[in-house]
Amino acid sequence: MSSPVPPPAPAAVPDAATTTAIIDLDLPGATISRHVYGHFAEHLGRCIYGGFWVGEESAVPHVRGIRSDVVAALRALQIPNLRWPGGCFADDYHWRDGIGPRDQRPRMVNSHWGDVVEDNAFGTHEFMDLCELLGAEPYVSGNVGSGTVAEMSDWVEYLTRADDSPMAALRRANGRDEPWRVPFWGLGNEAWGCGGNLRAEQFASLARQYATYARNHGDNSLYRIAAGADSGDLHWTETLMRSFGDLAADPDEPVRPFQALSLHYYTMSGSWGDKGDATGFSTDEWYTTMARARHMDELLTRHSTVMDRYDPHRKVGLVVDEWGTWWNVEKGTNPGFLYQQNTLRDALVASVHLDAFHRHAERVVMANIAQTVNVLQAMILTDPGTGALVLTPTYHVFAMNTAHHDAAALAVHLRGVPTRAVDGSELPLVSASASVKADAALISLSHLDTETDRSVVLDLRGRAVVAYEARVLTAPTLDAHNTPEQLDAVAPTVHHGVRPHPRGLEVDLPAHSYVTVSLDLR
Repeated sequence: MSSPVPPPAPAAVPDAATTTAIIDLDLPGATISRHVYGHFAEHLGRCIYGGFWVGEESAVPHVRGIRSDVVAALRALQIPNLRWPGGCFADDYHWRDGIGPRDQRPRMVNSHWGDVVEDNAFGTHEFMDLCELLGAEPYVSGNVGSGTVAEMSDWVEYLTRADDSPMAALRRANGRDEPWRVPFWGLGNEAWGCGGNLRAEQFASLARQYATYARNHGDNSLYRIAAGADSGDLHWTETLMRSFGDLAADPDEPVRPFQALSLHYYTMSGSWGDKGDATGFSTDEWYTTMARARHMDELLTRHSTVMDRYDPHRKVGLVVDEWGTWWNVEKGTNPGFLYQQNTLRDALVASVHLDAFHRHAERVVMANIAQTVNVLQAMILTDPGTGALVLTPTYHVFAMNTAHHDAAALAVHLRGVPTRAVDGSELPLVSASASVKADAALISLSHLDTETDRSVVLDLRGRAVVAYEARVLTAPTLDAHNTPEQLDAVAPTVHHGVRPHPRGLEVDLPAHSYVTVSLDLR
């Protein structure tokens, strides 16, 4: 930490041309759940096979077939949860195919992602082993699309029941005596699309039925998450909320039959037919991407407003269990594997989303970036030739934000923020969020301007700042990215552009940068 900060001196209100962030350090809000920093691993491309799982015969260092350096990197992020086995794959997955001796497991076709043959080497036991190695809580997505109620009910029993029930006995026969703790359970995935092409009313009835039979066993209590809306489909959210009945009557009454619903939204600069390239993009594409990333805040506001109408006590959670950038695949790779490069632009997309999740902490209880390794907006890329592990710029944003985990959100009131016209709307070029936990606070600042450096005055009120330090993530070019040859082309460094100001602190924001400022308080 730096030297102590002198107490604020009386000062005039900042000039309108100055960008100011007013933060009341003594007014904590809703808790930012660590689970909004969750992750997603689907049987897709090289996420599982070649990412997490290398097999027990691999020369790559591993623990029971699970790649050791990937585990170490994710533990450093304090990864809170991991969603598996999908995605679209979840509604084709039959869990009994992934248990027992690996050489006796049936094969299947992964028709969603590359039309490749899946040998089911990575199944329930391997996933739960992975979660234990990571110190992460499992989020299992159950099969509603092509499965049965009984199949899902049996899977919950297999995982979580302790006595001599049929499924517990089967688990023991496969080598695991004690049940696992499984806190999060998904009821289908994208039921409006790859999960069944259902209407909202159809799925609302199915979700109630499947949730009823996804039972709590012993002291394991499931937090059941119903497959929710695509982007701005408010009708889907309203239909699911209406299915709860009267949630307003008793604020202490437990929510049944499920406890949350999900939301999916992906960011791109183009269209679904041509999403734009991960590298080599134009300045206009940068700004279009940032404007679309900022749209997440509007989506959360709109869906939360619908939920508030039926659930004024905010007992039902909103889970953004798929979000992130989606670009055209890298040339020469399987188009069904969704492998894309990860640049400084992706890092700023992540920081803007995380700011939105912090601002909506009273409703957003979990989020899962898509995906963890080698797919879409990954934390980690593994080189299939050299075996090298690459930490992406997005990884570093998550690493810089660990102090937000389970901290209380602080409102950030921005004044004098420059804007840029993008697609008929004004894009604010500074995004910010903040949190406090005991005598420490973290302020996150995203600067989206591609060319102009700027300073921001942190008008800090309510508590004394006794010390501070800052880190910055930026690079010379907008599409800078890390490779096996240049592992740290985009990596955080100590930021020296912070100094005392009569109202608190003044922070320099380089063009296209992400800055975090840590405060010691009294």
